[in-house]
Amino acid sequence: MRTRRLILEAAASVFDECGYERATIGEVVARAGVTRGAVYFHFASKRELAQGVIEGQFEAEAVPERPCKLQEFVDTGMVVTHLVPIDPLVSAGVRLSVDQGAEGHLGFDAAPGWIARLERLLIAAGERGELLPHVVPADTAGLMTASWVGVQLQSQRFTGRADLGYRVSTLYRHLMPSIAVPGVLACLDLAPDRGARVYAEMVAARGRSGTEEAAADREADRTAE
Repeated sequence: MRTRRLILEAAASVFDECGYERATIGEVVARAGVTRGAVYFHFASKRELAQGVIEGQFEAEAVPERPCKLQEFVDTGMVVTHLVPIDPLVSAGVRLSVDQGAEGHLGFDAAPGWIARLERLLIAAGERGELLPHVVPADTAGLMTASWVGVQLQSQRFTGRADLGYRVSTLYRHLMPSIAVPGVLACLDLAPDRGARVYAEMVAARGRSGTEEAAADREADRTAE
């Protein structure tokens, strides 16, 4: 599994820099520092590698649960926004999804996965009375995903993603009043640095979990002795 992850991260950096058509298995092998056989053991083709990069975005844990499901909805988009410039898997997934080259018909697209995740959060928000009556979760999830991609492309073109957090925050500030009941809207944190703060929370929780697991393992070893 570690080798597979290493290969995926190397492939993501190659796809992100070169696009699908110009990326080569040889470059992935060189960056991963593994043999060509190791790559083909896990992925039969460049197409499978690209699909693995797309799917890799959804292996990470979800954002922390909140009493307000619409805050989770916002946090999901803001954490992805924070990760795009620093996580090759996320960045490459975006590029592969919007690449309109000759291989576009192969169907690399992260959007359905993100739409499904956002739709689940919106359904839960509706069940808790957080949504305005006219909101259709599937429609809003699709609109948000498409809008986020457009904002990301614009930010990449004009500022190299330097202002991506601000642009996505602006998107949420325009979208949320049209779907959230006033009492919930007033409590939402839509700040540009929201993604960075939530991601730091996730990293800290992951560290605590690892420490607790290590302590449990030591206790088990002492008990066995």
